[in-house]
Amino acid sequence: MYNLRGFRLLNVPRRPDMKIGIVGGTGEIGEGLARRLSHKYKVILGSRDRDRAEETSSCTIDLLKGRGCNNCYCSGGTNQDAVDGGEVIVLSIPFKHLKSTIGSLSGFEDKIIISPINPIARNDYFTYQPPPEGSAALALKTMLPESARVVVAFNNVAANKWKHLDEELDYSVAVCGDDNEAKRLVMGIVENISHLKAYDAGPLSMSPIIEGITPLVLNIARLNGMKDVGIEFK
Repeated sequence: MYNLRGFRLLNVPRRPDMKIGIVGGTGEIGEGLARRLSHKYKVILGSRDRDRAEETSSCTIDLLKGRGCNNCYCSGGTNQDAVDGGEVIVLSIPFKHLKSTIGSLSGFEDKIIISPINPIARNDYFTYQPPPEGSAALALKTMLPESARVVVAFNNVAANKWKHLDEELDYSVAVCGDDNEAKRLVMGIVENISHLKAYDAGPLSMSPIIEGITPLVLNIARLNGMKDVGIEFK
């Protein structure tokens, strides 16, 4: 593994041949994930705009090579390309676009789908506004084929820190899902990113609690003059 600041040197088992597709990969979180994963996995960065995805993937490779990583992989394409090519799919999209995005894509069968999505609103304060199903992840599950395995992760990581590789991510990441094998695999991905620490948070029914932490964290940061507030379990 590479001794690069922002990359964690761990003994977590990994599969360098694993393909991770990122739907919405040109946003802040999606691009940051690509930067932090492309030296350990094969990343397919998706977007509604193929040209933008290809440009972002090229910039990601150039950035990593400039940091001494010559064995990294990131390709750009459409969101459908990311789904078709990935074994694990990260949905890096706002909740308001979840239904339309999933409805425009196919091929989720037998794949692991990571949801970092938080349905929140901001007025005077940030509030959690889940759909009737109880959470974004539970709503997502109803939109996908039965064989797709939904895992919640990355929900409470400060969005603006993902892209900055000189900043360590030292948060705890609660991971929940109904498929234990899929959950363990996602926890391994989590622990190959900076100093993130994955914790098994139980079944997918715990997703409302995990998603609901995000507006709490945002309110604490805003009302107390703090930046990049996260959670850490000790």
